[in-house]
Amino acid sequence: MRRIAVLDAPSNLGLRPPTATSVPGCAKAPGALRDHGLLRRLHARDAGCLTPPRYDPGDWRPGDGVCHAREIALYSRRLADRIGQVIDEGEFPVVLGGDCSIVLGSALAMHRLGEAVGGRIGLVFVDGHSDFRHPGNASYVGAAAGEDLALVTGRGQADLAAMEGRRPYYRDIDVVVMGIRAQDEYRLDLQAAGIVTRPVPTLRVEGAARSAQWARDQLVDCAGYWVHLDVDVLDPAVMPAVDAPEPGGIAFPELELLLAGLVESPHCLGVEITVFDPDYDPDGAYAEEITAAIVAGLKSAHAVDARPDLIAARADLLAPGAPGTLAPAQAPAPAPAPAPAPAP
Repeated sequence: MRRIAVLDAPSNLGLRPPTATSVPGCAKAPGALRDHGLLRRLHARDAGCLTPPRYDPGDWRPGDGVCHAREIALYSRRLADRIGQVIDEGEFPVVLGGDCSIVLGSALAMHRLGEAVGGRIGLVFVDGHSDFRHPGNASYVGAAAGEDLALVTGRGQADLAAMEGRRPYYRDIDVVVMGIRAQDEYRLDLQAAGIVTRPVPTLRVEGAARSAQWARDQLVDCAGYWVHLDVDVLDPAVMPAVDAPEPGGIAFPELELLLAGLVESPHCLGVEITVFDPDYDPDGAYAEEITAAIVAGLKSAHAVDARPDLIAARADLLAPGAPGTLAPAQAPAPAPAPAPAPAP
């Protein structure tokens, strides 16, 4: 049986400011979900909060590359460390964002893990937008939360797309995109890259449960997969509290079925939830809806056994002198030596 561990990653570094003098409110999402009893209702361990660097676009201008790139790279490495520590405990990480740029941290963690286990890790990307803007298909880049899928598949500036010399974190053939709208701006780019997609119309025709099984079937050659969930996959009629609502999304019951079908497999290694903005939810009604959906969708995650092979692989990765060993500043502190046995 796996225990769920909830880790807050309240970064808003990947978003544009809503106005010239304000900051995105999605950094408040983990607190809002906790206020509605998420940890208690999930019977989860509290894995703490990873505080992000300060949000400050400064004098960034189009053409300068990804805004907050240095801060996002720093935060991503720290987040990857924390996710790795949760997996070391045999637990199932649930990461509460924050904006979609936190997928860089989980992607780095999964690439490290794939290297250690000798296999590839896949990504199920559940999002209302493809987030596939990159220098090859856009005049300029800027907000990482609109470019995160491109970055984790190796497209874009090296300080984000190739941390620790790893590029890509996920191969195109190991990515499944679900929930984008039929008219998504980059749908043809995804197709050309060989990234399989299931837009909302197809997801609805096939059903959420069967779509989850379809996604798992696409990744059978992977040693495991991570789930990225942007709540803007939901229709704005039921979830308007996001930074970029897009008509034509799914409903809460469909999201619950989709999540349940994805996490009931031991190959699902963790989930992140992004882009809910409590600034658009003054009475907390949407926070309650999201909390209830997450609890229902993740119920089956408890019933799956832990993956001892992954725990052992992480131990090998962290062993002194092992190939790919983390740098000393990144590796967890060693456990204290046991006290000597008393003399007979």
